Amino acid sequence: MALIQFVHNYDDLSTDRGYQFKFHCDKCGNGYMTQFQASTIGVAESLLNVASDFLSGFGRAGSAVHEVQRVVGGKLHDAALAQAVEEARPNFRQCTSCGHWVCSQVCWNAEANLCEVCAPNFKEQLAAHQAQAKVDAAREQLGEKARTQDYAGGIDMAPDAHLVAPTAGTNTQAAKTLCRECGAEVGASKFCPECGKPVAKAVPDHCPKCNAETHGGKFCGNCGNKLTG
Repeated sequence: MALIQFVHNYDDLSTDRGYQFKFHCDKCGNGYMTQFQASTIGVAESLLNVASDFLSGFGRAGSAVHEVQRVVGGKLHDAALAQAVEEARPNFRQCTSCGHWVCSQVCWNAEANLCEVCAPNFKEQLAAHQAQAKVDAAREQLGEKARTQDYAGGIDMAPDAHLVAPTAGTNTQAAKTLCRECGAEVGASKFCPECGKPVAKAVPDHCPKCNAETHGGKFCGNCGNKLTG
């Protein structure tokens, strides 16, 4: 039998029931699966032998495994592979420059009669570079347009000036003054608009006279200044 010439990049999917192969393009990796070839010669006899070996005892299990390998491999396997090669061959071309087998639908440059690794498709490359050039130009134009805007005109650049970055999750709303009796919002009123009770002034965190911490007391613990009323 003559040597089987074809791409080395293939998967053998053969089993004891028949033969099947998947051939891959050396460039893009696309796979082409051949039709399943049922093994009709000796399969029934071999399977009976396998069953007989297993039923006869574990001592002959190795013989059963060898029987399966005999069915899958050998001359029948070679013949099936040769048939699969001829079935898949029309979908591949071999590049005379690099020797790779590539799929004729995607990776073969018919005009140059070479694979697209050795002879890239001019129109495809031109389209790709045109799209990339548009992206690069748009990026440059956005930069130019941004440079025409004044983003720093109102920023104080004095040596002791600092911008304060926003803190995530911080509540920036002003605290509300609520009535201790009914819970209604009273704002700056001296009496609650809902229940009429006098509004107790909140104790400041620091004494307005000496700036010491008040700890919620009515008088400053540092200077004795009255904090409420």
